[in-house]
Amino acid sequence: MLELTDSHAHIDDAGFAADQAAMFERARDAGVRHIVVPAVDRASWPRIAALCDANPQAYPAYGLHPMFLDQHRPEHLDELPGQLETHRAVAVGEIGLDYFVPELDPERQREYFHRQLRIARDLDLPVVVHARRAVDEATSTIKRIGGLRGVVHSFSGSEQQAQRLWDMGFHIGIGGPVTYERAQRLRHIVATMPIDRLLLETDSPDQPGACHRGQRNEPANLTEVLQVIAQLRGESEEAIASATTANASSLFGFTRA
Repeated sequence: MLELTDSHAHIDDAGFAADQAAMFERARDAGVRHIVVPAVDRASWPRIAALCDANPQAYPAYGLHPMFLDQHRPEHLDELPGQLETHRAVAVGEIGLDYFVPELDPERQREYFHRQLRIARDLDLPVVVHARRAVDEATSTIKRIGGLRGVVHSFSGSEQQAQRLWDMGFHIGIGGPVTYERAQRLRHIVATMPIDRLLLETDSPDQPGACHRGQRNEPANLTEVLQVIAQLRGESEEAIASATTANASSLFGFTRA
């Protein structure tokens, strides 16, 4: 049986409420042993904590996502270190910058991003970074603050941008988009990149692969991502599963299966 890690899945989403137990069972049957569950706002923290306490496959990350900027308050940043330290967090996330949505104030995004990066550095936790049309700035900010490790999830940048992240010791998270034949740039990066910088993800319930177009995504679908990446690299699924799970275990410090 393959052992896989879904390094990014929002399985606390209300869309999983009706079949959450079955979703976890399907994930186990697919070989998904670890699922990192990133927060998006302060309100999601207790929900994720309860979910992860009840399900040994799930590991929490806490943070303030840039797309939920209007819901964030400065006091949430003050509360974040305590949440991370008392709820077995494996990362600070999901944090970052989003310059795709014009209504999101860039300066406020930067304030939350910079503060959360410093919290991660001070607590020696990895970061789970969202960087949409902002890879260069996110990378330069991470480098300037220093002392950080983590993953830029759902990577969609250039090979040069990926190389700068690898040079800093960062990983890139790859999910459903790589299964689409039109994603030629992404497929080339994945086919040739260093395997020790690769993490698999679903970003459930979003970003379903080509075989599940238009459907709700879930961790069990990680096998589709695995199959495509193995084909692109000309390697066995077992080798990719082993390497990416080892990468995730090293980054997030998993202590239980």
